[in-house]
Amino acid sequence: MKKILVAVLLTLPVVAFADNHTHTGPMETCMKAALAKYPGKVTSLEAEIENGKPIYEFDIKIKGGKEVEVECDAATGTLLEEEMDVSRKDPAFKSKAKISMKEAKKIALAKYPGEVVTVEYELEDGSPIYEFDIKTADGKELEVEVSAVTGEIGETEEEVYEIGKD
Repeated sequence: MKKILVAVLLTLPVVAFADNHTHTGPMETCMKAALAKYPGKVTSLEAEIENGKPIYEFDIKIKGGKEVEVECDAATGTLLEEEMDVSRKDPAFKSKAKISMKEAKKIALAKYPGEVVTVEYELEDGSPIYEFDIKTADGKELEVEVSAVTGEIGETEEEVYEIGKD
């Protein structure tokens, strides 16, 4: 899968999207850095816009079957953030969560109306978050994080493209 992702993306030196977003960046540098920190198998790659900044996001299946989501600055190749995917029953998630998934979904949709396509349960620096992929009426797909502790909306990213299985 990694070879396929690299082969496909190497044919796209500059990827331009709606609203003048571009990913000119060293995708392969980002992938190498992510795999150096988290050896495993890349299962998906997304190009996203976060606060106007192009990023790459890799889902990597690591030893033991766990999955980690790694974000990388598309312009510099610098790793920005890592989140560990967990189940909703994971003790580290469940013991700290004060907001239910249903409540968090309502909060996310109140700010970003649309259809929730997927829900992920994650630990970001040990703190539980819900991550919703929301398809908006104008066809955009947003990734919206809601704190499972406070109910506050955190990062919101616009997905520009995805390769692989999320």
